[in-house]
Amino acid sequence: MKVIHNILEIPADKKIGVTIGNFDGVHIGHQHLLEDIRQKCDKKGLVFVVVTFVPHPQKILCPGKERFLINSYAYKRELVKKFGVDYLIEIEFNRDFSTQSPEEFLKGFLLPHPGLSDIYLGYDFAFGANKQGDYDIVKDTCKNAHVEVQPKFELSGKMVSSTIIRQNILSGKMEEVKELLARPFRLEGTVIKGEGRGKKIGFPTANILISQDQIIPATGVYVSRTTNRGMTYNSITNVGHNPTFNNSDDIFIETHLLDFDDFLYGENIEVELFKKVRDEKKFSSVNDLVEQIRKDVDYSRNYFLK
Repeated sequence: MKVIHNILEIPADKKIGVTIGNFDGVHIGHQHLLEDIRQKCDKKGLVFVVVTFVPHPQKILCPGKERFLINSYAYKRELVKKFGVDYLIEIEFNRDFSTQSPEEFLKGFLLPHPGLSDIYLGYDFAFGANKQGDYDIVKDTCKNAHVEVQPKFELSGKMVSSTIIRQNILSGKMEEVKELLARPFRLEGTVIKGEGRGKKIGFPTANILISQDQIIPATGVYVSRTTNRGMTYNSITNVGHNPTFNNSDDIFIETHLLDFDDFLYGENIEVELFKKVRDEKKFSSVNDLVEQIRKDVDYSRNYFLK
């Protein structure tokens, strides 16, 4: 898959099939859509093109909004690539772009390519200023292209959406999130130096600095798996305020890797959250905290033995 920023970067002699969307989450509904379009492009001999927007439109349309991305942009690319996408066009989303009419978008970003053959739209996809763009506008504007709306996807009769997934993440419902994503929810970031308390009490932790855009789950302790440099370790992860030691409202993300004894400062790691074990709480003594961490670690070990 090649990441580009303009449809004219695709050779003019290629016949292309295009779909458009934010694909925030690349959830099971997105996966179903991408797989279906991949098959249709293969049957017609079309190059499969996905058009998306960076940053996420919410970043521009709702200034100051933080903590809403389900995946980092890099991880989204990695996920989309798995579905046989040939070109991922990342269009810069800014204030000027947001004011374009649907027709202006189509004429400026899709129609310039002479090989535009098929356009596949999600059942509820709307685009352009005030989200006025729909199937009829695409059909009228792109007269020489085949335009098709993909059917609505449901899981066990229930709708799947990034909004629902965010709600579950914010509620700590990681098992529900895993079902809707068809994979565990993942946090990723750089390990920074903390206070070193974990090491002093026998449970060293990696303190993770994540993007201001990535959503953070409900505070609590989670069964997790942590990956660094291609190696994956069972782990237990705390998301919260460290109330036993702190009185601040700052959120910390710390993961203790089981059977691991090395330094991770400055390393980029990924932490997959599988299940919330318990709420975060303030312990009356360090000994009580240590005893609870032992139980959490045992829970994590047993979880992965199932």
